[in-house]
Amino acid sequence: MTVIKAAVCRAFGAPLVVEDLVLAPPGPGEVLVDIRACAICHSDIAFAEGAWGGALPAVYGHEAAGVVAATGAGVSRVRPGDHAVVTLIRSCGACHYCGRDSPVMCEAEFALDRTSPLGDGNGATYVQAMRTGAFAEKVVVHESQLVAIPPDIGFAPASLLACGVITGYGAVMNTARVRPGDTVAVVGCGGVGLNSVQGAVLAGAGLVVAVDLSDDKLAAARRFGANHAVNPARDSAADAVRALTGGRGVDHVFVAVGAKAALDSALGLIARNGAVVVVGMPPSGVMAEYDPATLAACNQRILGSKMGEARIDLDIPRLVEHYRSGRLELDALITGRYPLARINEAIAAVKDGRALRNVIVFD
Repeated sequence: MTVIKAAVCRAFGAPLVVEDLVLAPPGPGEVLVDIRACAICHSDIAFAEGAWGGALPAVYGHEAAGVVAATGAGVSRVRPGDHAVVTLIRSCGACHYCGRDSPVMCEAEFALDRTSPLGDGNGATYVQAMRTGAFAEKVVVHESQLVAIPPDIGFAPASLLACGVITGYGAVMNTARVRPGDTVAVVGCGGVGLNSVQGAVLAGAGLVVAVDLSDDKLAAARRFGANHAVNPARDSAADAVRALTGGRGVDHVFVAVGAKAALDSALGLIARNGAVVVVGMPPSGVMAEYDPATLAACNQRILGSKMGEARIDLDIPRLVEHYRSGRLELDALITGRYPLARINEAIAAVKDGRALRNVIVFD
């Protein structure tokens, strides 16, 4: 057993509390990782506010990078000393979905799913939220959740690859399979949406329209490669998109925010044969509306995209190479770096829209 400091959620909507917890050693197929950086994702905030329910007390944080400290029996993917990205994607490689190249949908149950490695040392356990629990100095995860990265990549930018980047980029590349010359709109230009913008640029999209209520985020989207920016508080996004596309609409709309208004309006932005890709997740119970007759008559599609349908063994090394070559921006996504003791301050800045990604850093 190892004693670690972790930020614990004890009540939905309340500040997190930094406490000493006990972490079990890695079992077969498991890995102990010293966390060096963990970015704050909106999903962590939504969970901590109770948007999707769940049990408490829990340790959130799932967008992380660190150094492999120890491995359990049978681990072959990483070795102690490796630098690695830590993701929430836990996969067996053999089930129905893994066999169809969809590890994000793996249906296997793991030992870590049955018993959390986090406890208080007196028999009480803490939820390892999103299979990671990386608002903590160390984590124990299954080896399938890790991808080794070159040691010259900084931990803070590397942590973004664990969720925000692969989700936004993967929605473009894996879910929608945007082709060169396609037209794209991205609704919601936070950390995930900006990576859909970057993914669209990397895919060779002929037009990338950013849509957001924040002028600051629209300016960021332009810096990340968007051709046009629309604030729907002032201008009609549908009118702007149709004016830019000869009245047709775009081929793909990526909704990277969990707002009902954004989901309801997205179908009004797409062309015939177009697709709405739902990337952002609203709270449980939020329902969107659409006209099925138009959907059928115009041969349109609505696609869900969990974690960008990422295959981390393929996508993360590819993204690392894009970053090293200057084709992918990571550092500019980081607004601030905070120690664990200031995690509530970092979360507040993200909630208020003052940050793209704040990162908790560990010495």
